Amino acid sequence: MNNKPLMDYSLDLTERTYKIAGDLELHVTVTSNPHNIPPDALFAMAARINKKRSFLFVSKVLGKHIPVNPYTSLLSGTTLAILLQEVLQETKLEEKVGLAVEGLIYPDKAETAYKAIMSERLPLKQPIAFIGFAETATAIGHAVYEAFGQGSHYLHTTREVIDESPSIFQFQEEHSHATDHYGYSDDPAILAQPEILVLVDDEITTGRTSLNIIRDLQGKYPKKMYYVLALLDWRTEEDILQFAQLEQELQITIHVISLIRGNTKVVGSSESLPLQAPSPLLEERTDLQICYVNQLFSHAPYAGNRPYLQHSGRFGLTPSNSEQLDRSITQTAELLKRKRTGIKTLCVGTGEFMYIPMRIAAEMGAGVSYQSTTRSPIHVTEHGDYAVKYGHAFPSPEDERVVHFFYNIPYGTYQEIFLFMEREASPSSMEPIVRILQAKGLHTLHIVFFSPQTVDWKEAKVWKLGNPNA
Repeated sequence: MNNKPLMDYSLDLTERTYKIAGDLELHVTVTSNPHNIPPDALFAMAARINKKRSFLFVSKVLGKHIPVNPYTSLLSGTTLAILLQEVLQETKLEEKVGLAVEGLIYPDKAETAYKAIMSERLPLKQPIAFIGFAETATAIGHAVYEAFGQGSHYLHTTREVIDESPSIFQFQEEHSHATDHYGYSDDPAILAQPEILVLVDDEITTGRTSLNIIRDLQGKYPKKMYYVLALLDWRTEEDILQFAQLEQELQITIHVISLIRGNTKVVGSSESLPLQAPSPLLEERTDLQICYVNQLFSHAPYAGNRPYLQHSGRFGLTPSNSEQLDRSITQTAELLKRKRTGIKTLCVGTGEFMYIPMRIAAEMGAGVSYQSTTRSPIHVTEHGDYAVKYGHAFPSPEDERVVHFFYNIPYGTYQEIFLFMEREASPSSMEPIVRILQAKGLHTLHIVFFSPQTVDWKEAKVWKLGNPNA
């Protein structure tokens, strides 16, 4: 079996065949790329462990499965915000677009581009609500929202079931491994008042997720205008027709904006691929540092002594919230920057908790990369240019019924890792992921909790490695 992924380039550079693994191939035809972004700058390919969809576009800019410059991840959302602004204002923003695209393609230019664009927020003529899709697009949706000034609101969907909080919408993502999405807020006005609703996803394959949420929202918070933003749009003609039919049925308009648009054709399957056994873990003496930053952030009045953050986006955001969140992020980054002891540092968000860790990582100095854990099961192989070479599964510390994964952290690459946890977890539930990360050749593993401390880590008998310091 040949597991080496290759790209066969035809004379027409818009057509490529990705030989992903085994007999699984994906034929990609790019039909629109107005900013001439090399597709290889945005994604690589992997095979999903999912009968509903066998392949995965592994983003090189989101900071999910592949570690990236955190400013690159932030810029991916900012770029989509600028493209949306061009449509809303019916004007060209060529200088901003050029700056953003250059920063996306060249990671060493991402910070300069992001800071220049964010120095002056994009103005709005009418109120807009932004919704980011869990889990992968929670951060990119937040970054889109942050690019705009007054008059906007933000909410990201979640797969968390929070009984204490009112759910203001619910919909299904059929192809996903976790299909149910919820939206929570004490104030339904964040969706009811704005005239325009913008949905943000990292990628559109069929568009059914967007159609499902639009149908649900239209029955509760009717709008005339919807925008769907994504880095990649791979809808077929039939999929696009489904959008047109929903527009006619609901008497609405749906605009789709993306960096690259095209179509795909799958050949073969991932079902025959063998599951790679987990790599053996070497017990190494890694210094373990525990840090609580809960006093710097506001918390939602749910879940007792393990509350969620109020301003993560899960419960809705307004520009006034953003100002407070900016201060908390900068203060936390300054604190953690002083704790850094290595030149090469990795910051790891967890699940849907992506944007705040990403922003903190961006302000922690040079030599910092960022990525996040995920619920997505992916085939792992070290062959060739395959996008996911290393991977580990572990029960989520916050809900041990849910399996999480992290990918592409090879041994010896980083001197230290900062693991960001929105909610405190018990030592026993933290042990699986801690043991995995401590076996990555680190000298320090920092665990950063954003909820109040209830555990005496020095007394936790379960810790066989490292030196816990509460």
